[in-house]
Amino acid sequence: MIYISGNLNTYLFMGALLFGMGIFGLVRRPSLVGMLIAAELVLCGASLNFMAFNSFLAPDPTVGQIITLFIMAIAAAEAAIGMSIVIAVYRNYRSVETEDLVDLQG
Repeated sequence: MIYISGNLNTYLFMGALLFGMGIFGLVRRPSLVGMLIAAELVLCGASLNFMAFNSFLAPDPTVGQIITLFIMAIAAAEAAIGMSIVIAVYRNYRSVETEDLVDLQG
């Protein structure tokens, strides 16, 4: 059995992979719900990187944990507000596809 969990590069690679998949999902997803899920992947990748740096490099272990808790709170608020916006858009336009929302000004 290969022991890979003790390596900082493994966690940084996984965080970068999650972040990259989130950015790719934000660019390529045609629906607002898919874009919301992709934004959650971006925040998960950032949280994983903070926790990896905290675990391997920081002298005080609470700094990265506190930042990760703030990121989780931001993710929860973003999900709640984002879903309420998606529901409001669906009520007005009967679609959550971004192509159907071209007449939105902003």
